[in-house]
Amino acid sequence: MMTFITGVLIGSLGMWLLYTNKRRQIKILDEEKQLLQQEKQIVVEFMHNMVEAVVESNDRETMFQRIIHAAILSTGAISACIFEKHEDDSLKGIAVEGLFPPQRQLPREHDGKQSTRTQYIERILKSERFKMGEGLIGQVAKSKRALLIPDATKDPRVIQHDDPSLFIRSIIVAPVLFDGELIAVLAVANPADGLAFTDTDFSLVESLAEQVGLAIHNSDAMQLQIEKSKIDLDIELASNTQKLLLPKEFPPSSSISFATHYTAAQKVGGDLYDVFSLDENTIAFAIADVSGKGVSASILMAICQTHLRHFAQQHRSPSAVLGAINQAMQSSMQRDMFITMVYAIIELDSEELTLARAGHELPFFYDQHCDGSLNVGPIKSPGMAIGMAPPEIFDAVIQDTSVHFGDKDALLLYTDGITEAINPEGDEYSGERLLETLRSAGKQSAQTIIEKTLDSVSQFANGAGQIDDLTLIAIKHS
Repeated sequence: MMTFITGVLIGSLGMWLLYTNKRRQIKILDEEKQLLQQEKQIVVEFMHNMVEAVVESNDRETMFQRIIHAAILSTGAISACIFEKHEDDSLKGIAVEGLFPPQRQLPREHDGKQSTRTQYIERILKSERFKMGEGLIGQVAKSKRALLIPDATKDPRVIQHDDPSLFIRSIIVAPVLFDGELIAVLAVANPADGLAFTDTDFSLVESLAEQVGLAIHNSDAMQLQIEKSKIDLDIELASNTQKLLLPKEFPPSSSISFATHYTAAQKVGGDLYDVFSLDENTIAFAIADVSGKGVSASILMAICQTHLRHFAQQHRSPSAVLGAINQAMQSSMQRDMFITMVYAIIELDSEELTLARAGHELPFFYDQHCDGSLNVGPIKSPGMAIGMAPPEIFDAVIQDTSVHFGDKDALLLYTDGITEAINPEGDEYSGERLLETLRSAGKQSAQTIIEKTLDSVSQFANGAGQIDDLTLIAIKHS
C-alpha cells in the first residue's frame, strides 16, 4: 500500500514539475514574443520617422540629423553619431545628437570648457575623418559587420576621455549598407538606463542600420529623379523656345520661294535658320551652327539670332552684320565654343544675292543660265567662325560675295549634320553627294529640293542614326 501511495506521489510531483516547466517555457516564449513585438514596433516607428526625414529634409545633412534623432528615440541611447562614407573611402561625421564622445583623444587645452563643450564636441565629430580600418568606426566600415561592446570600460579599442560626461560605458557600432555597399556607419553610446547594451539592443541597432541604408538609397534615388525631372523640364522648355524662334512663315514674294528643315540630334540643338524681310525689296536669310549641342548651345544660338535681327537693321552689308555679331558675342562665348554662319540678302528688283560666310559650309548654287547651260557648285567666300578671333582679325578676313540670282536658279544652305551623316560602314554622305542631289533636284521647287535631299541622306544612312543636327534652307527663283 505504501509503495502504491509513494508511486502516486512521485507521479503527481512529476506532472507538477512538467506543468511548471511548461508554464515557464510559455512565459519565456511570451516574453520573447513581446520583445520581438516591441522591436518590430520600434523599427516601424523608426521607418516612419525616417520617411519623414527623407521627404521633408531639404538637404542631406538635415536628413542625417533627423535619422540620428530617430535612432536616439528608438534605442534609448544617450548619444549617437553617423559617419558618412566619401568618394575617397574616408568616413566623416555628418550628424550627431547628444554628447557623443569623439573617437580620438581631445586636445588638453579644450578639456573642461563647459560653456562651449557641446558645440565643441559636435564640431570635433563633424571634422573627424577615419580611414578604412582606423578605430572602431573604420574597423566596422572595413569589415561591414556590426560591433557590440557591452562593457566598454574593459575594451582597449574604446577611446576614453578625462571628462566624465564623455565616458563610454557601452557602445554599438553598425555599418549602414545597401546592396552590400557601405554608405555610412551608425554608432550609439550609453543606454539611458545606465545598463549595458544587450544582444536584443544589438539586433535592434542592426535592423535600424539596415533601414537607414534603404532610406538613404531611396533618398538618393529620389533626388536623382527630381534633378532629372528638373533637367527634362528645362530641356523641354528650351526645345519649345527654340521652336518658337524658328520662322514658320516666310516673306511673300512673287518670284522667290523658301523651304526649310530642322531636326535636332537631341531635344535641343545648336543649329539655327532664319528668314525675314529688311524692306519691301530685300529678303534676308541665315543659317548657323554652334559648336556643341544641348541647352548651352541652344541658348547661345538664341543670343546669336537676337543679334542677327538687330544688326541686320543697322547694316546692309552681310559682312558688316557678321562682324558686328562677332564683336557683340565676344563676352558671351566660352573659350571652346564658336558659331559658323552664312548670312545673305536678296535684292528682288536687281536679282542680286549677296552673302558673307563666317566659317560655315559653302552654299551650293544651282545656276541656270539663259542659254540653257547649267553650273552647280559652291559659292566661295572667305571668312572665319564667330567667336574665334577678335574684331580686328575677324573683320580683315570676312567679305561680301555677290551673284546674280535669276530665273530657275536655286540656292541650298546646310549644316555639317547633312554632309557628315554616316552610313553603317562609317562613310560620310559628303558634299559631293549633296551636289549631285542638288543637280538632279534643282529644277524643282524649294520644298522638293529639301525633300529630295532628306530622302537621299536617309537612304545613304540606312538606319545608322542621326549624330548631329540636320538643317537645310532651299531658295528657288521661279
